[in-house]
Amino acid sequence: MRGILQVYNWLQFNLIPPVCLLCGDPGHEHLDLCRGCLSDLPTIAHPCLSCGRPLQHPATIRCGACQRKPPPFDRCRSAFAYGPPVDWLVQALKFHQQFTAGRLLSTLLVQRFADVPAPDYLLPVPLHATRLRERGFNQSLELARPLAKALGLPMETARCRRTRHTENQSRLTRKERRLNLREAFEVEWPNPPRRVAIVDDVLSTGATAGELARALKRAGVAEVEVWVAARAV
Repeated sequence: MRGILQVYNWLQFNLIPPVCLLCGDPGHEHLDLCRGCLSDLPTIAHPCLSCGRPLQHPATIRCGACQRKPPPFDRCRSAFAYGPPVDWLVQALKFHQQFTAGRLLSTLLVQRFADVPAPDYLLPVPLHATRLRERGFNQSLELARPLAKALGLPMETARCRRTRHTENQSRLTRKERRLNLREAFEVEWPNPPRRVAIVDDVLSTGATAGELARALKRAGVAEVEVWVAARAV
């Protein structure tokens, strides 16, 4: 099976021209995205250093909310803003198992994060076993695996687990999300690294990343960043 997959990947990248997932035009620079759609991807020009929200003034480093109450993680880095057509790519991967969308997002993440200071480990947000059986895969892992390989970073999946099967975050209010995830993660990491980057598809309220960051810091990790494909604004 592995040999078949290797042949398939070689054929796809070398003999079959890439096609834009959004409009069907020829892909640009080996991406499943054309030049026009690539230029349309929404970005955050001046993100808050802590939470990643857009700032109105370029000279500002952190938003007012983070100055008053910093998030549990130390920094958020997002490749894009969560809006059309990035939201379609994220949902195509997460809810419709379109792994070509995940491959495209991972490639874009590599391009965005290639020059940032490297953490000691990448940590995809774990799913509870029940949710993993329901969905069949972990979208965070699908993004983190090629990202780790391309950047030459170790990835950790065994030191952290989700201890509770929580409600779907998208259906809850901000307060309900925090309560829903309270102590939902458990980290056992002897000789923990200094810097870890959590990898996820979207950061909205920051409840999931925040609770995971708390668990990592309780285990002894000094600095926790969050790397996401998209930041809700």
